[in-house]
Amino acid sequence: MYKSILVPVDGSAGAKKALEVACLLAKQADASLHILHIPEELAHETTLVWGIGAIAIEASRKEREDIGKQVVDKAAEAARAQGVSQVETVIGQGDPARTIVSESRRRGVEAIVMGSRGLSDLRGLVVGSVSHKVSHVAECTVITVR
Repeated sequence: MYKSILVPVDGSAGAKKALEVACLLAKQADASLHILHIPEELAHETTLVWGIGAIAIEASRKEREDIGKQVVDKAAEAARAQGVSQVETVIGQGDPARTIVSESRRRGVEAIVMGSRGLSDLRGLVVGSVSHKVSHVAECTVITVR
């Protein structure tokens, strides 16, 4: 199966489901799991999963990065609780789709597992979703979870 898996997380319910699927795959093959978060400016205030509070629309870059660190730490904790032993967390920067593809190449992952919808749903309907862009550009397998 896969020896190295990347899962982007943004604190959304879709990302949490993607993490669960990625953990199942990683556990079956004793694969390494790379958990990636890219702090984004959001068009609306939102509450994150894993008991992390809401991100305000006007949150500073530093605040978004601090919350992002909490998101990847909680995701890593959840992965380890599901039996994944090799877990690495990464905070990226830039356009989410480009950063996901770039990190997948840089780390040589064999699969990307991601939610079909994330926190930036509304913008995705207009300019194309991150998962759609990643699935068309990535050089590895992309599994989109609903």
